[in-house]
Amino acid sequence: MTLFGVLVCAFSVGLFSHSGLGVDPFQVFAQSLGKLVEGWTGLSYGTFYMILNLLMLAGVFFWNRRMIGLGTVMNVFLVGYVADFSKELMERLFPDPALPVRLALLAVGMAVMCFASAFYFTGDLGVSTYDAVALTIAEKTEQKYFKYIRIATDLVCVGTGWALGGADKIGIGTIITALFMGPLISFFRRTVSEPIRYGKAGKPAA
Repeated sequence: MTLFGVLVCAFSVGLFSHSGLGVDPFQVFAQSLGKLVEGWTGLSYGTFYMILNLLMLAGVFFWNRRMIGLGTVMNVFLVGYVADFSKELMERLFPDPALPVRLALLAVGMAVMCFASAFYFTGDLGVSTYDAVALTIAEKTEQKYFKYIRIATDLVCVGTGWALGGADKIGIGTIITALFMGPLISFFRRTVSEPIRYGKAGKPAA
């Protein structure tokens, strides 16, 4: 479930990216802050992003190290390559997409990303550093409020990125992701991934 979830989620990033309708909420924050840091220090975005993830990883380690595992490693080393492959494939299939095609890419990418995320979350073998934030907070509330917590963390990223000068990175795709990714992941976990892992009896109590 972890392998399937991470790889399919990474593939969906290429669809989302090729739609050209805004980046995901965390990237709004990361790219906006990275641009400022590059201006101040000359540090490239790639180096900054690696440092940011390492700092977040350290935070997760001390906050809830159970969130670190195979899925975390796969996110670090596989997602970028699979997302690049997916984006290149979409560019070949749809070299100059019209608005309806871009909207379709956004919708499909969003749905697939949420479906795949539900699988790798349920696999319980580690998640990305950003995903760990909402999941850990939700864990403290016995998973009752994950969808609302994810909406809140996404909106904080968008708002902070905008305040840092990243308004050009925000599009309809960004807003849709911020408002609907949490609820859709919760829906797919409840209806698909958790029944597959735990059966009809549902997830056992902690």
